[in-house]
Amino acid sequence: MTDRVVRTVESPSKELDRAMSDALEIGIDVGVYGRLATPENVVALANFAETHAYHSVWLADHIVFPVESRSKYPYSASGNFPLDVSEPLLEPVATMGVLAGITKRVKIGTAVLVMPYRNPVTLARMLATLDVFSGGRIVLGAGTGWLAEEFAALQTADFAARGAVTDEYLEIFKAICAGGKVSYQGAHYRFDAVHSEPPSLQRPHPPILIGGTTNPALRRVARLGDGWMSVGLGPDQIPERLTMLGQLCRARGRRLQELWLCHKLFLSIGQEKRGVHGGRELGTGSIETIVDDIRRIRDLGYRTLIFRYHGADPAEQLRQFGLFAEEIRPKI
Repeated sequence: MTDRVVRTVESPSKELDRAMSDALEIGIDVGVYGRLATPENVVALANFAETHAYHSVWLADHIVFPVESRSKYPYSASGNFPLDVSEPLLEPVATMGVLAGITKRVKIGTAVLVMPYRNPVTLARMLATLDVFSGGRIVLGAGTGWLAEEFAALQTADFAARGAVTDEYLEIFKAICAGGKVSYQGAHYRFDAVHSEPPSLQRPHPPILIGGTTNPALRRVARLGDGWMSVGLGPDQIPERLTMLGQLCRARGRRLQELWLCHKLFLSIGQEKRGVHGGRELGTGSIETIVDDIRRIRDLGYRTLIFRYHGADPAEQLRQFGLFAEEIRPKI
């Protein structure tokens, strides 16, 4: 019998502590739903990120859009989803496999994956496998979801219990990625011992960034996350949420400074957009205004910003991210 040798990547905590002093990281949401969600556009944008020194590429999560819905989208002023739900939708985990194959350097993350949508053992094994194939480049952005009708279509976990289900599925993810013999007994999911080989390349597991801005989401960060992914907050809301998160971390013997802070926002160079809290949306407007936005967020302790193009023209999308690389990134 020979010993199993596994090449590993440093644990998230060590990597995060070292990275806190590094330059601000900029990622691109490649847009897996909407008019631009075609294989050609997604691949082109991922390759663009790879060759233009962007830190990472990110994928949001939906599997199907219901034809009719009463659910309110939490990140728009009107409560309406910002895109036509009849437009293309690419499943994100499958797409991550494609991106892992065509890139060599950029991190590949979810922003965010709705944990209750998929069987937790299957999902954890898929992500661990992607981490191995990608050379340790996977980041799990995780959330609870908001679209009740999508939960119903998938016949997945009870929408009302999605918070508790997400907590258990994250625990399962960590256990499966650790490798070896794994069992789990929870209120919402349980299984007897199984073999989980190979484990994820990143040890003890790929970094987990918890998405959401509510108090329950922040408690989840403090309890289960390696970091926090904020979205839809105005400049006055971010400091208050960070203060609350710091208090929750201290209650668990953790430091806010240990967390990977990541903020997701839309990019619209040259045209201002209205934000969910009223007023101009961060990341939109003139180059100088966007530079000021980024500096303001960076100075709050953020490590990573993720931008998604706010439009439907593939040529303009590449132009804007090229302009960002040439005119904005050098100033931050």
